[in-house]
Amino acid sequence: MFDVIYWAVSWVMLRWHDLFDAIGLTGTWLQTNWDWILSIVFLVLTVRAILFPLFVKQIRSQRAMQALQPQLKELQTKHKGDRETLQKEMMELYKREKANPLMGCLPLLLQMPVFLGVFHVIKRLGTGTIDKALYGWTPAQYDSAAAAKLFGVSIGATFRDGGAAAVLCGILGVIMIATTYMTSRQMILKTGWAEDPQQRMMQKLMLYGIPATLIISAVAFPLGLIIYWTTTNLFSMGQQFWVLKKYPPPLANGKKADPKKVDPKKADAKDSVAETEAKVLGPKVGAKPVNPKKGGQKPKVG
Repeated sequence: MFDVIYWAVSWVMLRWHDLFDAIGLTGTWLQTNWDWILSIVFLVLTVRAILFPLFVKQIRSQRAMQALQPQLKELQTKHKGDRETLQKEMMELYKREKANPLMGCLPLLLQMPVFLGVFHVIKRLGTGTIDKALYGWTPAQYDSAAAAKLFGVSIGATFRDGGAAAVLCGILGVIMIATTYMTSRQMILKTGWAEDPQQRMMQKLMLYGIPATLIISAVAFPLGLIIYWTTTNLFSMGQQFWVLKKYPPPLANGKKADPKKVDPKKADAKDSVAETEAKVLGPKVGAKPVNPKKGGQKPKVG
């Protein structure tokens, strides 16, 4: 079953490499084989483009779950201490409102087989395997990729190799862990913590659990895979930031936020400015009104 994924990952990566070679990105610069490094980066962009519709569904599902928070809270209060009834009522609510609490994890779950495929393909480059033509590679392509480096470090090297490999894998590993945490935190700050215990547990798993496991993974991952994961995180953060900014999540009660207090010196909205000017510039008690169109002077207090 995974052979299909290995073939797909290899095909996409090799096609990008062919393109970069065709436009002249061959050789090395800064001790880096940019044709292979960019092939990994653009493999990420290809995967993310394919999964973008699912990302949109993920956002919609999270919005639906957020809108159900007041009803979920009522059910928790009503069936406090009766977990079985609570779960039954919650499932009926999800079904009635066509909300799926598991949809929020679907894009990540679908990315995992691709991630494992990239791991397998890149790991092969450092093993000196005999079957170099496996998964659509030619021996020349295999040898070229196996010799590819980023700042003098082989893409098949790991933190455990020490030296420059440990330094570069360590730096990118920290970035990989930090961006994984920040991506989850970015979403939670916008949508808030879920009232549903199951949904809240998933949020905590995404926020703390996955970054924690990556501490161990960063030591074992080959450099090429760390590049893939870090690029995925950076792209996800940018994509998520754009979507949340363009389509901000509504409040759970479906109402608009309370208007901010008007500051006469910093009023932004036209209506607020007009009201502020009316209060600040209005005539004092006992002053004669002045019509500005007739070029009157400032009112004098009688």
